[in-house]
Amino acid sequence: MATSSQTSSGVLPLHRSPQARPTTVPAVFRAAARILAANGLYQGDFVPDAFDREMCVPHFLRPMSIVAALKCATTGDPHLTSLLADKAIAVLALRLEVDGEGPLFGGIFDLEAHVDAWGDLEGRTTESAVSMLEAAAGACGVAA
Repeated sequence: MATSSQTSSGVLPLHRSPQARPTTVPAVFRAAARILAANGLYQGDFVPDAFDREMCVPHFLRPMSIVAALKCATTGDPHLTSLLADKAIAVLALRLEVDGEGPLFGGIFDLEAHVDAWGDLEGRTTESAVSMLEAAAGACGVAA
């Protein structure tokens, strides 16, 4: 006799599976690095064509900003936030310098803006963003 979970035909895609979601800040950094490596870094906004005027590709498959990748790693959607995503953004913002400065204020929107400013610097590449996230994950793992 099969149970309802065994007979269910609804299979969740990996990005929607709760088992695939990270549960620690280093895991969020690693997951976001994988997302950026697969999709690419986008500068200027969370994702290109956020209002779907020109693209019909789902947002989680588009190039995205570092902040969007952190949110997507925890929620499956680059626009949705979570406490873990906010914590990862805060930890990352305090590690990054933009023009020799850290974040100006400690509110989540200020911290997001600081991380975005780092990702939006001219010449910033997907590879450098992925490397930075992997280094942050390693540093958090050592500190823990």
